[in-house]
Amino acid sequence: MAAPDTVWVFGDQLNRTIGVLAGATPDSHRVLMVIARNKVTSRRWHAQRLHLIVTAMRRFADELRDDGFDVDVRVADTMVTGLHEHVTAHAPGKVVATEPNSVAARALLHRLGVDTVRSTQFICHPDDFAAWLGERTKVKMEDFYRWQRRRLDVLMDGDEPAGGEWNFDADNRQRPPKDGHDRWPAPVRYAVRAEDVAFVDSLGADTFGAPPDGTWPTTRAEALQRLDQFIDDVLPLFGPHEDAMLADNWHLAHSALSPALNLGLLLPGEVVRRAEAAYRAGRVPIASAEGFIRQIIGWREYVWNLYWKWMPDYAQLNALDAQMPLPPLFDGRAATSMRCVAGIIDDIDARGWVHHIPRLMVLGNLALIAGVNPQRFTDWMWESFVDAAEWVMVPNVIGMSLHADGGMMATKPYAAGGAYIDRMSNYCKGCRYDRTKRVGDDACPFTTLYWDFLLRHEERFSRNPRIATQVRAARKLDDIPAIRRRGADVLHKLAAGDL
Repeated sequence: MAAPDTVWVFGDQLNRTIGVLAGATPDSHRVLMVIARNKVTSRRWHAQRLHLIVTAMRRFADELRDDGFDVDVRVADTMVTGLHEHVTAHAPGKVVATEPNSVAARALLHRLGVDTVRSTQFICHPDDFAAWLGERTKVKMEDFYRWQRRRLDVLMDGDEPAGGEWNFDADNRQRPPKDGHDRWPAPVRYAVRAEDVAFVDSLGADTFGAPPDGTWPTTRAEALQRLDQFIDDVLPLFGPHEDAMLADNWHLAHSALSPALNLGLLLPGEVVRRAEAAYRAGRVPIASAEGFIRQIIGWREYVWNLYWKWMPDYAQLNALDAQMPLPPLFDGRAATSMRCVAGIIDDIDARGWVHHIPRLMVLGNLALIAGVNPQRFTDWMWESFVDAAEWVMVPNVIGMSLHADGGMMATKPYAAGGAYIDRMSNYCKGCRYDRTKRVGDDACPFTTLYWDFLLRHEERFSRNPRIATQVRAARKLDDIPAIRRRGADVLHKLAAGDL
């Protein structure tokens, strides 16, 4: 009898229906999963990020064993060593894998001669994206999103978009409600098993942040429970305040499903179908349903495909020549008196997650207007967030947050002063800095650096129609020398951890 083949499953492909595993049987295939020590010890990971990935791998292995599979979860020095040890121990007929989710992993499999099967983990495969893109050199996410809606028949009434509009974003930019955090149900939590914590601790990683507390699902059953709660109790409230931030509520109406989606515990198609069904049943308003679905089949899939289109050189871009080392307030080497940044860093320490507006408009905005090196900031985001992956972080940081690609992804830099943070949050209340001031010791660092950023890059951005008006306004200010002096002082204090 021929030896069974081996399916090599990576730690972000934890679903029985993805790729080659969908057609595998216990009689025809054995499963290999490698936990590589060099990966675990290569960075200083957030404790909950490392726990989530390793525990989800081990618990998925248990589920496969319950289905009758022989599963080899092998702790090895490297991925290559793990494969060689497995082949020596089991002599499989061949080793096959689903296309991995990173450039480096696909290159590794190619070097090792491992056969790969097309991935079904995302809704739009890069081959399909390339065919849609054709000869176009410029593309907008909105165009891709509308194509996705049509081809998937999602939120469509015949040939027309449900509700009569493609995009209800204008309805989803409301300020935080005055009734505060009591409006949104807290995400369901899960038991943390002592044996899982002990196993992760045994790997010898250098970690930071709070230990796992049950915030993040580590099995498909737990992820489905989180999805149920979101669809039933939270999605109806999602849309209007999706861009809002509150100091006393880390989740608001956000799904917090990205960690489960990025590991494969949930698949985007099933999440989108559930959201649309809730809208069709009259339980969710169109603005909330459309806004959430746009995040999944629009932005998430767009970022995924741009990663494959532009990597690997894209990760090294630095169009604005930003050279500041990572400020110590980000990685815990220093505190800060900026209430918004301090609160968000505390939330990351507690859970390894904040939603997209704190990421883009506070953390990314600060790194942008301060001139933080984009590669080091990407590394920090990758290490700090439970839903981080290269395909997520590189386009979102290099392109969206730091404009390091010079406008390939976003047509303008997402720079803002303290006025934006005050409008979309309650962080400014009680802060020692005054968001209305550009200069002076108590001037909001965001406000100072916003105007200083426009002045530093006025030649580049004066030709950009989406930000040229702000550049012209900066040129007309009567306190430019004082702004430059205050800007230099803020940058010095930021670098010294004294802001």
